Amino acid sequence: MSSQRKNGHRRIRLWKPKRTSPGAAPGMITPAEDAMVPRILVTTYDSVFIQELSFTDLQALMVHLDQHPNRINWVELQGFGDRRLLEQFCAAFGIHRLEMEDVINNYQRPKLEDYDDHLFVVTRLLRKNGDDQIRNDQFALFLKQNLVITFQETYDENFDPVRVRLRSGKGHLRSSYADYLTYALLDCAVDHYFPLLEIYGEKLDSLEDELFGKPNRDCLHRIQSLKRELILVRRTVFAERDKVNDMLRTASDLIGDQTKIYLRDTYDHTIQVMDLVESYKEIIASLMEIYLSSVSFRLNQVMKVLAIISTIFIPLTFIVGVYGMNFSSTDPSTGAFLPMNMPELYSPYGYTGVMVFMLVLVIVQLLIFWRKGWLDKS
Repeated sequence: MSSQRKNGHRRIRLWKPKRTSPGAAPGMITPAEDAMVPRILVTTYDSVFIQELSFTDLQALMVHLDQHPNRINWVELQGFGDRRLLEQFCAAFGIHRLEMEDVINNYQRPKLEDYDDHLFVVTRLLRKNGDDQIRNDQFALFLKQNLVITFQETYDENFDPVRVRLRSGKGHLRSSYADYLTYALLDCAVDHYFPLLEIYGEKLDSLEDELFGKPNRDCLHRIQSLKRELILVRRTVFAERDKVNDMLRTASDLIGDQTKIYLRDTYDHTIQVMDLVESYKEIIASLMEIYLSSVSFRLNQVMKVLAIISTIFIPLTFIVGVYGMNFSSTDPSTGAFLPMNMPELYSPYGYTGVMVFMLVLVIVQLLIFWRKGWLDKS
């Protein structure tokens, strides 16, 4: 997902272009030009032992893994800036090039692929960055016997809660198998959705207050922006739910029955997120209706004021027009008196009388409008 700004408002693109050119051979490993320099982190542990190391080359990593075959090893590759290293990972861990292509071509839909000796899992990490823009990063995971390999495009520490649990030794994580570590990582990724939805909830509350107060065009842009972001979240969460459901139903021996019990809890979390997203979508639809109703109400208020002003001035304009015809009181040829030709024009109190009459007429009209409730602000 990428975004751009137009007229000061951010527009969200719900897709990412693939880095490979159309018609390229399948399995092409083509990192982005601005990809970060890779770093390899390894956490090796069991119920009484834990060790965290970093490596600069794959050969030293393989030596370390050979030294701890009976312990759980969590291998992290952060940054995709070295094509040769990615190809070495494929050869060393039996990763198909098509899988590695899916790893580095972000955007992949959350999914589970079941192979004979490993499981390939893709999930999405959704969160807000410092510029209040939504981050939609990809997190890829390979589950093998006593081994979990994860891939991230950035150095972001999205799974610090899992590291803290490993270091403290509390709970089931240190005493469980690699499938439980997989569950912990995926559950942590899903838990990131809840703070994001809390932000959306606060924004929707703020927008609702503004719409009932003084709606403006900026509110409309913000409503549309939230709508597009929630579409992205909804699409991601639906796929995440299907992926977790596939993990619950898989016949692979790499995920035990005890771990599937915990995966059901993650599945429940995805359902909760989906319910929140659907609720927020309905709220956004109602906010759009509130905005349109508010704009229509303000327009009606303006039209009502203009109609009242026009109604007041129509009879006044008629009176002024009638007395602006300037008829003569005598015949210019014979000098005969013409009594029917607007004698009021020559009355010493004619001007005052007309002005008083028009004032009384305005007051009477305003009283009638007030009695009918047309002068109320509501």
